[in-house]
Amino acid sequence: MIIYTKRKDLDVVKYDACIKNSIQFRIYAFSWYLDIVADNWDVLVLDDYKAVMPIPWQKKYFLKYSSQPFFCQQLGVFSKDEISKEQQQNFIKRIPIKFLKVSLNLNSAMLFDENMVKKTNYILKLNDSHSNLFKSFSKGRKHAAKVGEKNELKLKETSIESLIKIQEEFYTYTNYSKEKLEILSAYILKNNLGFIQGVFKDNVLIGGAFFLKTNNNIIYLFSSFSSLGKKMQAASFLINTIIKQHENTNNILDFEGGNMPNIGSFYKSFGAKISSFYFFKRSFL
Repeated sequence: MIIYTKRKDLDVVKYDACIKNSIQFRIYAFSWYLDIVADNWDVLVLDDYKAVMPIPWQKKYFLKYSSQPFFCQQLGVFSKDEISKEQQQNFIKRIPIKFLKVSLNLNSAMLFDENMVKKTNYILKLNDSHSNLFKSFSKGRKHAAKVGEKNELKLKETSIESLIKIQEEFYTYTNYSKEKLEILSAYILKNNLGFIQGVFKDNVLIGGAFFLKTNNNIIYLFSSFSSLGKKMQAASFLINTIIKQHENTNNILDFEGGNMPNIGSFYKSFGAKISSFYFFKRSFL
């Protein structure tokens, strides 16, 4: 039986064990992660935590709705064993009608049905030498990576606050919660679940990125680059260096995006392959 369980009533130990051992594993689904990025969240629980589906939600004008939090690309059903399409659909049917609108990204292991829209993500397996992986780069990306090297760019640790400052100055969109990103970064770094790399030119920060790293997944979660950084191909230099640092491993570089054509083309140019996931939408408004 699938039971709707409020966050305050959740058996966190059993819930996190289900996420950790799930065949659909995503770091975004851990209780500590959702506590940081979601305003509120509850869970659909099958039997004694055999499978779970976290439901992030918000309230506006006394109306409740469920939507995907920032920095949390994929959720959906997580199970210790294979789960049928019918069982997946049962979870979705059990999302309470009190949520007048539901807009959720499901994980790539879930199966498509008529109420879903396919979305695009790009991933790159790093189980080969850098020289072979570099051969899969597009001609333009090879050139851009070499431009970064010729500009004598360097990678060093930096802070999330420094990257946020660059985005505020050089980007037109900053509609995410900076406070949540800072809290998430602090937790990730403290628990060795990721890293932040800055790109420097003559000791001046010109960009960088925040990566999550768990279960052989390296997730390109957040990045920003100054005008000079873009001119000097800092993003290509950074990603190429990360690939080089993790060559010949079982790691997968997850670019966490690709629906926008220009961004998708950028990720694809590193030899990354499409990994589709699905978007579920329901509205009673």
